[in-house]
Amino acid sequence: MEFENILYAVEERIATITLNRPEKRNALSPGLRNDVVAALKRAEADDDVTVVLIQGAGEAFCAGYDMNSYAGGDEHPERPAGWNHSPLFESWTGQFPRSCLRDWLTIWDLLKPVVAKVHGYCLAGGSELMSMCDIVFAAEDAIIGYPPTRAQATPDIEYFPWKMSMAQAKYLQLTGNSITGARAEQIGWIAKSFPAGELDEQVMRELRPMAKIHPAMLAANKATLNQSYEAMGFRAALQGSVPWYVLSRGFRPGGGEFQRMAAAEGLKTALNWRDGAFKAEGFPL
Repeated sequence: MEFENILYAVEERIATITLNRPEKRNALSPGLRNDVVAALKRAEADDDVTVVLIQGAGEAFCAGYDMNSYAGGDEHPERPAGWNHSPLFESWTGQFPRSCLRDWLTIWDLLKPVVAKVHGYCLAGGSELMSMCDIVFAAEDAIIGYPPTRAQATPDIEYFPWKMSMAQAKYLQLTGNSITGARAEQIGWIAKSFPAGELDEQVMRELRPMAKIHPAMLAANKATLNQSYEAMGFRAALQGSVPWYVLSRGFRPGGGEFQRMAAAEGLKTALNWRDGAFKAEGFPL
C-alpha cells in the first residue's frame, strides 16, 4: 500500500508513521487523516509490529486541521470518508467533529500502543491527535495548545479534562494559551520531554525495549487501562462534546465571525483579531 501524505516504515518492530506535509506544517487535510487511519490499521494487522510511532516531517509535528482543504467545493471535494456535502447537515449534526472523533478513536481502540513524538508546533487538531496517543514524548521547546477556543469553537475532541488537572484544563481551554513541551510534562499532559537535539535519540531509547514486550501483553495492558477510563465515562464524554462544538461554532452571538473575517480579509487578519489581546500581554499564539 502506498500513501500520498505520510511516510510509513517498520524497523525493530516499530512502525513509524510520519506526517509528510512539511510545507503546510503537516496540517491535517482529509487525505492526511485518511492515510494515518489506514496506516494505523496496517500496523495493527502486521505481526512484525509491536509499537506504532507518529511523528511529523519538517519544522512542526502538526499545526492543526487544514481548513482550506475542506473548502474545495464540488470541483475539489476533499472530505473525510463518509462526508455529507450538505452545509445544513454539517451545521446541525456536527459532522466535522464527529469525523475527527471517529478517526482518532482508531488510536484509542488499536490493539497496539501508539506513541507520539512531538516537535515544533502542535496546535488545535494536532494537539487532539497527540492527546489521543497512548504515550507522548516532546521536545522541551515544542509549542502545544488549542488557540481556536478563543474565537472559533470548543475542541473537536474534548481531551482537556482527561489529560490534566481541573485547574490546568480550565486555564488552557478558557484562554486558548499554548505551553512548551517542558511545561506539558510538568502538568501531566505528556509523559516526558527532552532537549530538542536529543528528542530522536531519547524516544528510540524508550521504544526499543518496549517493542520487545510481547504484543499480547501490551494489548492487555492497554485494554485494561482503556476499560477503566471508559468506565469513568471517557468515550461518552467525548461524544457528548459534539453538540457544544456545534453551538459554539455557529449558534451563539459572534459565532462564525472568525470564518467570515478569514474569508473576507484573509487568515492573517482573522488570526490577529483572535490572538491580538493575548500577544499584547506576551502570550504566544
